[in-house]
Amino acid sequence: MIDIRNICKSYGHKPVLKDINLQLPLHQVTALIGPNGAGKSTLLMILARLLSPTSGTILLEKQDITAIRTAEYARLVATLRQSTYFGLRLTVKELVSFGRFPYGHGVLSARDHQVINEAIDFLGLGALRDVYIDELSGGLRQMAFLAMTIAQETPILLLDEPLNNLDMNHAVQIMSAVRRLCEEQQKTVIMVVHDINFTANYSDYIVALKQGQVYFSGATHEVITEEHLSGLYELEFEISQGKHGYVCQYFHTLKG
Repeated sequence: MIDIRNICKSYGHKPVLKDINLQLPLHQVTALIGPNGAGKSTLLMILARLLSPTSGTILLEKQDITAIRTAEYARLVATLRQSTYFGLRLTVKELVSFGRFPYGHGVLSARDHQVINEAIDFLGLGALRDVYIDELSGGLRQMAFLAMTIAQETPILLLDEPLNNLDMNHAVQIMSAVRRLCEEQQKTVIMVVHDINFTANYSDYIVALKQGQVYFSGATHEVITEEHLSGLYELEFEISQGKHGYVCQYFHTLKG
Protein backbone atom coordinates (compact mmCIF):
# COMPACT_ATOMS: atom_id res chain seq x y z
CA MET A 1 0.00 0.00 0.00
CA ILE A 2 1.17 3.55 -0.77
CA ASP A 3 -0.11 5.74 2.04
CA ILE A 4 -0.24 9.47 1.28
CA ARG A 5 -0.80 11.50 4.43
CA ASN A 6 -1.63 15.20 4.59
CA ILE A 7 0.50 16.13 1.58
CA CYS A 8 0.58 19.86 0.84
CA LYS A 9 2.67 21.69 -1.74
CA SER A 10 2.94 25.44 -2.21
CA TYR A 11 5.07 27.70 -4.35
CA GLY A 12 5.46 30.84 -2.32
CA HIS A 13 1.95 31.76 -1.24
CA LYS A 14 0.32 29.71 -4.01
CA PRO A 15 -1.00 26.31 -2.85
CA VAL A 16 -0.82 23.57 -5.49
CA LEU A 17 -1.80 20.59 -3.35
CA LYS A 18 -3.98 20.90 -0.25
CA ASP A 19 -4.05 18.19 2.39
CA ILE A 20 -3.96 15.12 0.13
CA ASN A 21 -4.84 11.88 1.91
CA LEU A 22 -4.93 8.69 -0.15
CA GLN A 23 -4.17 4.99 0.00
CA LEU A 24 -3.09 3.71 -3.41
CA PRO A 25 -3.28 -0.03 -4.12
CA LEU A 26 -0.26 -2.07 -5.14
CA HIS A 27 -0.18 -4.31 -8.26
CA GLN A 28 -2.84 -2.22 -9.99
CA VAL A 29 -3.03 0.63 -12.49
CA THR A 30 -3.97 3.90 -10.80
CA ALA A 31 -4.89 6.89 -12.97
CA LEU A 32 -4.56 10.47 -11.76
CA ILE A 33 -7.12 12.59 -13.60
CA GLY A 34 -8.51 16.10 -13.47
CA PRO A 35 -8.35 19.51 -15.16
CA ASN A 36 -5.09 21.25 -16.04
CA GLY A 37 -3.48 22.78 -12.97
CA ALA A 38 -5.20 20.37 -10.57
CA GLY A 39 -1.87 19.14 -9.14
CA LYS A 40 -1.66 15.71 -10.79
CA SER A 41 1.92 15.93 -12.03
CA THR A 42 3.00 17.65 -8.81
CA LEU A 43 1.68 14.75 -6.76
CA LEU A 44 3.37 12.24 -9.09
CA MET A 45 6.71 14.06 -8.81
CA ILE A 46 6.43 14.07 -5.01
CA LEU A 47 5.86 10.30 -5.18
CA ALA A 48 8.97 10.10 -7.38
CA ARG A 49 10.94 12.16 -4.83
CA LEU A 50 11.73 14.66 -7.57
CA LEU A 51 9.80 17.30 -5.62
CA SER A 52 9.61 17.77 -1.87
CA PRO A 53 6.22 18.44 -0.28
CA THR A 54 5.70 21.53 1.82
CA SER A 55 4.29 19.24 4.49
CA GLY A 56 3.01 15.70 4.91
CA THR A 57 4.46 12.22 4.46
CA ILE A 58 4.26 9.30 2.04
CA LEU A 59 4.67 5.75 3.28
CA LEU A 60 5.60 2.85 1.02
CA GLU A 61 4.80 -0.42 2.77
CA LYS A 62 4.74 1.55 6.07
CA GLN A 63 8.16 3.14 5.49
CA ASP A 64 8.58 6.90 4.99
CA ILE A 65 9.96 7.28 1.47
CA THR A 66 12.31 10.07 2.59
CA ALA A 67 14.04 7.54 4.85
CA ILE A 68 14.88 5.23 1.92
CA ARG A 69 18.36 5.69 0.45
CA THR A 70 18.36 7.20 -3.04
CA ALA A 71 20.08 4.18 -4.58
CA GLU A 72 17.52 1.85 -3.02
CA TYR A 73 14.59 4.04 -4.06
CA ALA A 74 15.81 3.90 -7.67
CA ARG A 75 15.37 0.14 -7.47
CA LEU A 76 11.84 0.50 -6.12
CA VAL A 77 10.38 3.34 -8.20
CA ALA A 78 10.98 4.26 -11.86
CA THR A 79 9.65 7.51 -13.30
CA LEU A 80 8.82 8.50 -16.87
CA ARG A 81 8.48 12.27 -17.03
CA GLN A 82 6.51 14.35 -19.53
CA SER A 83 9.61 15.73 -21.25
CA THR A 84 11.58 12.90 -22.82
CA TYR A 85 14.12 15.02 -24.70
CA PHE A 86 17.69 13.75 -24.68
CA GLY A 87 20.38 16.00 -26.13
CA LEU A 88 22.37 12.91 -27.09
CA ARG A 89 22.31 10.81 -30.24
CA LEU A 90 21.41 7.38 -28.93
CA THR A 91 20.05 4.18 -30.39
CA VAL A 92 17.00 2.57 -28.84
CA LYS A 93 19.18 -0.03 -27.10
CA GLU A 94 21.55 2.61 -25.76
CA LEU A 95 18.62 4.62 -24.40
CA VAL A 96 17.02 1.60 -22.75
CA SER A 97 20.36 0.73 -21.14
CA PHE A 98 20.07 3.89 -19.02
CA GLY A 99 17.37 2.05 -17.09
CA ARG A 100 20.05 -0.25 -15.69
CA PHE A 101 22.10 2.56 -14.14
CA PRO A 102 20.85 1.93 -10.56
CA TYR A 103 22.40 -1.54 -10.73
CA GLY A 104 25.77 -1.25 -12.49
CA HIS A 105 26.24 2.53 -12.61
CA GLY A 106 27.02 2.39 -16.32
CA VAL A 107 28.87 -0.93 -16.40
CA LEU A 108 26.55 -3.45 -18.06
CA SER A 109 26.57 -7.09 -17.00
CA ALA A 110 25.20 -10.07 -18.89
CA ARG A 111 22.09 -9.78 -16.72
CA ASP A 112 21.71 -6.09 -17.68
CA HIS A 113 21.88 -6.92 -21.39
CA GLN A 114 19.24 -9.60 -20.88
CA VAL A 115 16.87 -7.19 -19.11
CA ILE A 116 17.45 -4.50 -21.76
CA ASN A 117 16.60 -6.91 -24.58
CA GLU A 118 13.55 -8.20 -22.71
CA ALA A 119 12.23 -4.64 -22.20
CA ILE A 120 12.73 -3.86 -25.89
CA ASP A 121 11.02 -7.07 -26.98
CA PHE A 122 8.18 -6.59 -24.47
CA LEU A 123 7.14 -3.45 -26.36
CA GLY A 124 7.74 -4.95 -29.80
CA LEU A 125 10.72 -2.71 -30.57
CA GLY A 126 13.15 -5.49 -31.51
CA ALA A 127 13.51 -4.36 -35.12
CA LEU A 128 14.37 -0.84 -33.94
CA ARG A 129 16.97 -1.61 -31.28
CA ASP A 130 19.82 -0.13 -33.40
CA VAL A 131 17.82 2.81 -34.78
CA TYR A 132 18.60 6.28 -33.43
CA ILE A 133 15.96 7.83 -31.18
CA ASP A 134 15.81 11.08 -33.17
CA GLU A 135 14.87 9.09 -36.28
CA LEU A 136 11.72 7.65 -34.69
CA SER A 137 8.19 9.00 -34.74
CA GLY A 138 6.88 10.54 -31.53
CA GLY A 139 4.90 7.40 -30.69
CA LEU A 140 7.82 5.02 -31.16
CA ARG A 141 10.10 7.35 -29.25
CA GLN A 142 7.64 7.31 -26.34
CA MET A 143 7.63 3.49 -26.49
CA ALA A 144 11.44 3.49 -26.31
CA PHE A 145 11.40 5.69 -23.20
CA LEU A 146 8.81 3.40 -21.64
CA ALA A 147 11.13 0.47 -22.39
CA MET A 148 13.90 2.34 -20.53
CA THR A 149 11.57 2.72 -17.54
CA ILE A 150 10.65 -0.98 -17.67
CA ALA A 151 14.34 -1.94 -17.84
CA GLN A 152 14.85 -0.26 -14.47
CA GLU A 153 13.06 -3.35 -13.18
CA THR A 154 11.23 -1.68 -10.31
CA PRO A 155 7.99 -2.84 -8.68
CA ILE A 156 6.49 0.66 -9.07
CA LEU A 157 6.31 2.78 -12.24
CA LEU A 158 5.25 6.43 -12.30
CA LEU A 159 4.21 7.70 -15.74
CA ASP A 160 3.50 11.38 -16.32
CA GLU A 161 1.15 11.76 -19.29
CA PRO A 162 2.62 8.86 -21.30
CA LEU A 163 -0.10 9.32 -23.97
CA ASN A 164 0.74 12.97 -24.62
CA ASN A 165 0.69 13.77 -28.38
CA LEU A 166 0.26 10.12 -29.40
CA ASP A 167 -2.08 8.85 -32.08
CA MET A 168 -4.73 6.32 -31.10
CA ASN A 169 -2.72 3.32 -32.26
CA HIS A 170 0.35 4.14 -30.19
CA ALA A 171 -1.80 5.15 -27.22
CA VAL A 172 -3.50 1.75 -27.27
CA GLN A 173 -0.11 0.02 -27.51
CA ILE A 174 1.19 1.86 -24.46
CA MET A 175 -1.94 1.32 -22.39
CA SER A 176 -2.01 -2.36 -23.34
CA ALA A 177 1.64 -2.62 -22.27
CA VAL A 178 0.79 -0.97 -18.96
CA ARG A 179 -1.98 -3.50 -18.34
CA ARG A 180 0.35 -6.37 -19.17
CA LEU A 181 2.96 -5.04 -16.74
CA CYS A 182 0.34 -5.07 -14.02
CA GLU A 183 -1.22 -8.42 -14.85
CA GLU A 184 1.84 -10.44 -15.93
CA GLN A 185 4.56 -8.91 -13.76
CA GLN A 186 2.54 -7.63 -10.79
CA LYS A 187 3.81 -4.08 -11.29
CA THR A 188 2.19 -1.08 -9.62
CA VAL A 189 1.59 1.69 -12.17
CA ILE A 190 0.53 5.22 -11.23
CA MET A 191 -0.01 7.49 -14.21
CA VAL A 192 -1.33 10.91 -15.12
CA VAL A 193 -3.90 10.56 -17.92
CA HIS A 194 -6.04 13.16 -19.68
CA ASP A 195 -8.03 10.84 -21.97
CA ILE A 196 -11.00 9.78 -19.87
CA ASN A 197 -11.86 6.84 -22.14
CA PHE A 198 -8.41 5.30 -21.77
CA THR A 199 -8.70 5.91 -18.03
CA ALA A 200 -12.09 4.20 -17.80
CA ASN A 201 -11.04 1.15 -19.76
CA TYR A 202 -7.47 0.49 -18.66
CA SER A 203 -7.18 1.59 -15.02
CA ASP A 204 -8.19 -0.26 -11.88
CA TYR A 205 -8.28 2.72 -9.55
CA ILE A 206 -8.83 6.44 -10.13
CA VAL A 207 -7.82 9.52 -8.18
CA ALA A 208 -9.48 12.74 -9.39
CA LEU A 209 -7.90 16.04 -8.39
CA LYS A 210 -9.47 19.46 -8.74
CA GLN A 211 -7.97 22.73 -7.54
CA GLY A 212 -5.30 20.89 -5.60
CA GLN A 213 -7.66 18.65 -3.66
CA VAL A 214 -9.01 15.11 -3.98
CA TYR A 215 -12.37 15.43 -5.72
CA PHE A 216 -13.07 11.69 -5.65
CA SER A 217 -11.17 8.42 -5.60
CA GLY A 218 -11.99 4.75 -5.79
CA ALA A 219 -12.20 1.65 -7.94
CA THR A 220 -12.83 2.55 -11.58
CA HIS A 221 -16.16 0.75 -11.85
CA GLU A 222 -17.40 2.66 -8.81
CA VAL A 223 -16.33 6.21 -9.69
CA ILE A 224 -16.80 6.41 -13.47
CA THR A 225 -20.19 8.07 -13.29
CA GLU A 226 -21.75 10.95 -15.18
CA GLU A 227 -22.18 12.89 -11.95
CA HIS A 228 -18.54 12.52 -10.90
CA LEU A 229 -17.08 13.41 -14.29
CA SER A 230 -19.47 16.30 -14.92
CA GLY A 231 -18.52 17.88 -11.62
CA LEU A 232 -14.82 17.28 -12.15
CA TYR A 233 -14.55 18.73 -15.65
CA GLU A 234 -17.61 21.01 -15.66
CA LEU A 235 -18.87 19.35 -18.82
CA GLU A 236 -21.92 17.28 -19.56
CA PHE A 237 -21.07 13.58 -19.75
CA GLU A 238 -22.97 10.66 -21.19
CA ILE A 239 -21.51 7.26 -20.28
CA SER A 240 -22.45 4.00 -21.96
CA GLN A 241 -21.05 0.54 -21.45
CA GLY A 242 -20.82 -2.27 -23.98
CA LYS A 243 -18.94 -5.52 -24.38
CA HIS A 244 -15.69 -3.65 -25.05
CA GLY A 245 -15.97 -1.32 -22.05
CA TYR A 246 -16.94 2.26 -21.30
CA VAL A 247 -17.60 5.08 -23.74
CA CYS A 248 -17.50 8.49 -22.07
CA GLN A 249 -18.91 11.21 -24.30
CA TYR A 250 -18.63 14.84 -23.25
CA PHE A 251 -20.33 17.86 -24.66
CA HIS A 252 -20.81 21.56 -23.96
CA THR A 253 -19.95 23.30 -20.72
CA LEU A 254 -22.45 22.94 -17.92
CA LYS A 255 -24.35 26.09 -17.08
CA GLY A 256 -24.07 27.31 -13.52
